[in-house]
Amino acid sequence: MNNPANLCPSLPILNHCRTLKSVKTVQALLCKTGVDTDPLFAGKLLLHCAITISDALDHARRLFLHCPNPDTFMYNTLIRGFSESDAPRNSFSLFDEMRRKSVTPPDSFSFAFMLKAAANLRSLRVGIQLHCQALVHGLDTHVFVGTTMISMYGECGHAHFARQVFDEMRDPNAVSWNAIITSSFRSGDLKLAKAMFDAMPFRNSTSYNAMLAGYTKAGQLDLAMEVFSAVPLKDDVSWCTMIVGFAQNGCFDEAFRFFRDLQRIGMRPNEVSLTGVLAACADAGAFEFGKIIHGFIEKCGFSNIISVANALLNTYSKCGNIRMARLVFEMTLHRRNIVSWTTMIAGLAMQGYGEEAIELFHKMKGCRIVPDGITFISILYACSHSGLIEEGLKYFFMMKDMYGIEPAIEHYGCIVDLYGRAGQLQKAYDFVCQMPVAPTSIIWRTLLGACSIHNNVKIGEQVRKKLSEIDPTNSGDHVLLSNIYAVAGKWRDVAAIRRSMRDQRMKKTPGWSMIEVDKTMYSFVAGEKQGEIAEKANEKLTEILLRLKVEGGYVPELKMVLHDLEEEEKEDSVSRHSEKLAVAFGMSRSCKGSTIRIVKNLRVCRDCHAFMKLVSKLYKLEILVRDRSRFHFFIDGSCSCGEYW
Repeated sequence: MNNPANLCPSLPILNHCRTLKSVKTVQALLCKTGVDTDPLFAGKLLLHCAITISDALDHARRLFLHCPNPDTFMYNTLIRGFSESDAPRNSFSLFDEMRRKSVTPPDSFSFAFMLKAAANLRSLRVGIQLHCQALVHGLDTHVFVGTTMISMYGECGHAHFARQVFDEMRDPNAVSWNAIITSSFRSGDLKLAKAMFDAMPFRNSTSYNAMLAGYTKAGQLDLAMEVFSAVPLKDDVSWCTMIVGFAQNGCFDEAFRFFRDLQRIGMRPNEVSLTGVLAACADAGAFEFGKIIHGFIEKCGFSNIISVANALLNTYSKCGNIRMARLVFEMTLHRRNIVSWTTMIAGLAMQGYGEEAIELFHKMKGCRIVPDGITFISILYACSHSGLIEEGLKYFFMMKDMYGIEPAIEHYGCIVDLYGRAGQLQKAYDFVCQMPVAPTSIIWRTLLGACSIHNNVKIGEQVRKKLSEIDPTNSGDHVLLSNIYAVAGKWRDVAAIRRSMRDQRMKKTPGWSMIEVDKTMYSFVAGEKQGEIAEKANEKLTEILLRLKVEGGYVPELKMVLHDLEEEEKEDSVSRHSEKLAVAFGMSRSCKGSTIRIVKNLRVCRDCHAFMKLVSKLYKLEILVRDRSRFHFFIDGSCSCGEYW
């Protein structure tokens, strides 16, 4: 064996390796001296490849196979690497091999890492087996094993099992208490989480942060605020949890306020808080606030962090400023990863730049970046929104034939959308019927939406029957079929569907739109008239509608409005859609020459589409609307979608 003194210079060199290539270089140099055969160095090298380097797990596996007599530490290291990877199931066979071949039995670390693998797979069966084996080895009451077991049961949705394990622990520490709180939230048992939190003999920042994360994920924002107010020392995680939590619940103004408060008290935002607030900007379409964050990022040097750069790229893409998105993408030239390329492709796709998205896809391949399933969703999306049917089918088959990626339900949905948008509804229907996996309600709903766009009653009725078997209580499906009947003039069928909805107490998802004015988000709901903001929006909208009728010949599209309403009621119903209110409010508050940006939760209807075109022409405005499927950029009376949406 080599003298430990001779190993000392080798270990620090390894610590500085950040890529697999540099690890191999050091390994090759040390092979010449024979140091690589020393168990200490071999274990250190295995640990570095399995845990520290993100893409070196396969190399770690090869290193392990070359070890003549791997010890418990080596087994545990590789088991841990697999448990934290995308293939945690690989740790099971390694654990079995360890039990058969290793001189020493599994220890507390072995069981803790295996339980983590079971948790990541949500495999209750394997978790229970490990629990039994831990009992045999007398490790079930070990605080490290017990705590991981609590987390495993929580991930599998069995808070009562987690509670039993906790109650059997002799001396649970703070980590154990925090684990039972988190497990309770994972299982949806908020009362148990609160009870355990109240019973804690000692609390640390992780305890409070676990409560914040649990409440925000459950949508209990008022309770999260109560806990946040009681936190004695708010750390980075506390602030990040509130920013991300409120943003994910659609409370964008509050998320922005937390970010401002974070800066006001002198705390420096970190990678997590920046990506969180940028995600909020992206979802809300808050372009102006996003620009402020961009300035902060550049000033503080965060642009070198690829996750932050990718979040910024996503923000500009979803805010409709493809020029700024391209600029950020170009700035990441030497740091781009698969997320960077995919985000840029998706951004181009949403705005209808299908051919440019395809060109970028080929550039990505030229840079030896291997596309993944999400990349193919983006490229199929691009083909769908640009009417590139043949290209879309080519990439769908390329995904499996060239890259070995099995199509997921999202990929099949893209092909249904591809045919549907092009009006090839029979092909779309046949494709769904021939899918090798059972079509979900989303697949059928995509086709029903296409039937609504192209007014195909026959296929629409067939699709609705399929949906009634899978998801009979979805109000959106009833509304889509009702719209198909309305356009076809089948008012008896419309009335029957509406009556069915009333009988089942279904409520139509209300349309809402958001607009950013002076870095503040304003939200409007269809038909809303109460409140100072809504009153101002309605007043301005009335003025706009009058001018459109007089100067632009605007006539509201009333085909899909219930026939039993008076004509005046029909017109008012269509004229007060949320995106019209948002545009009117934006026009009353925005500076001349500025672009009005709107985010809408539903698909823009035909009437609102015609309305936006006329407004852009008569008022010389640029209007950007992001509905649930794509962008519409209205300028001088035309739309970027080319009437293909």
